[in-house]
Amino acid sequence: MYQALYRKWRPRTFDDVVSQPHITTTLKNQIISGKTAHAYLFTGSRGTGKTTCARIFAKAVNCENDKDGMPCCECEICKAADNGSLGDIIEIDAASNASVNDIRELREGVMFTPEMCKYKVYIIDEVHMLSVGAFNALLKTMEEPPPHVKFILATTEIQKVPATIVSRCQHFDFNRIKTEDIVARLTYIAGQEGFTLHEDAAELIARLSDGGMRDALSLLDQCVAFSDDITLDTVSSASGIAGRDYLFDILESIADKDAAGALKRINELHSMSKDLKVLAGELLEQMRNVMLAATIDNGRELITCLPDELKRIEDIAKKMSLDDILGCISLLQESSDKLARSTSKRIELEMCIIRLCTSSFGKAAPAAVSQSGMPDSELLKRLTRLEDAVRSGSVADIPKQEVEAPPKPEPDPDFKKMDPSQIQPIKNWEGLVDEISRRNPAISGFLRKSKAFLGGSTVFIIVDNDFFFQQFKKLNAHLLIQEVLKENFGQTFNIKAKSAKNVSPEDKENPINRLLEKAKKLDIEVDIKKSN
Repeated sequence: MYQALYRKWRPRTFDDVVSQPHITTTLKNQIISGKTAHAYLFTGSRGTGKTTCARIFAKAVNCENDKDGMPCCECEICKAADNGSLGDIIEIDAASNASVNDIRELREGVMFTPEMCKYKVYIIDEVHMLSVGAFNALLKTMEEPPPHVKFILATTEIQKVPATIVSRCQHFDFNRIKTEDIVARLTYIAGQEGFTLHEDAAELIARLSDGGMRDALSLLDQCVAFSDDITLDTVSSASGIAGRDYLFDILESIADKDAAGALKRINELHSMSKDLKVLAGELLEQMRNVMLAATIDNGRELITCLPDELKRIEDIAKKMSLDDILGCISLLQESSDKLARSTSKRIELEMCIIRLCTSSFGKAAPAAVSQSGMPDSELLKRLTRLEDAVRSGSVADIPKQEVEAPPKPEPDPDFKKMDPSQIQPIKNWEGLVDEISRRNPAISGFLRKSKAFLGGSTVFIIVDNDFFFQQFKKLNAHLLIQEVLKENFGQTFNIKAKSAKNVSPEDKENPINRLLEKAKKLDIEVDIKKSN
């Protein structure tokens, strides 16, 4: 039976792992010295070797004849581990085993000693997919597991793993694999498999894989299905990047400020059932190439495209200023985010294209404003008139407003000085908290039972948990809260957190109590309306 290349050529020892010497050397030294940890956390982008290193480590710590910290791959334990029949190495997919009950079964299983090996090793892949309750159930076992148990957690999204879990593990960050390392590995595999891989084709595969060896080998597999003689044309056809003239037609229309031409091309692609969200992502990727071409003289090695596309990218870069290019990238990123939630992706993309074709990012910059709130150009004119008047001795002829200090801009609202009547509760706060907690479970405890209020451009959050209140800055909670609020309200707010824990309920004049009372009344009014 045919086996995919990425499975057939998966590394079996640490020496086979590519571009991660800072990790493999450390793990080998720990095994040699017998100073292995009870829990590890492997993080990094897809296809960089996280699960592979976890499997090699699990074999090595249990190998009967380990060699310099590496498994021998010849003993019964190594053979059983390689064919997946070793019961003491347990791989768990957190995406499909994310509930509390799944982790409870794991906790019960760790109490039993290994059947064949010295250690029972649990490899939990995509651990960030565990629910909040599952993470909490895992905490105690992770902190003090039995001496015969080791945990290896792997994830592509470290920001979703609670800090309480991270602190209990030795953390290893896997780098994206270098292009030259991928090329060397692909060339070696092609030689072993008996097909021809041209150097420029191997380099294009490496760039398209974006630092992931698994993606590179999967694409190589597709190329082999086309031909045993893999050329640049073979890679472009297999990867689907051939025939991308429509992308550069749209980009050229944007550079020429030809909205009609760009919209006509999008209409054709929509008629052909082209996924418009994918199209926005492709435009964003090519606009990045335009940015690199406009910024770096010899940046061709950073640009991912076919040789005949490079000329069109460079021509587009010559037509646009760097400010225009950066502005287009910002608008495309914003549009890509909105497309995921939009009910009409076509309208959203067309609006974005029109803005791209009609905006002049580098020409209509707002006038600089001084600390006084007045444009610098106007302030300089006034100073010139005053100096001329002083020299001529005609100060009395200057209008009064010229010598008076200009009004100062209003500062951001201060919680203590503001009238609570000017601050309104955010009615859908619980739904926003659910979204925030989904993205970062570590913040869920901080926001539990909290209330949020809007005053001007500032959102005041009142919490009743002092521990998380003290950790507010450490967790960078305000950044995620700002992001979610901007997605829902379309603007960026200042975030200020207040704790109600030490505020006496009898202090009716305290702004915190007055706001909480307002929120309570609002909830009662909503309930009354629902019942009626």
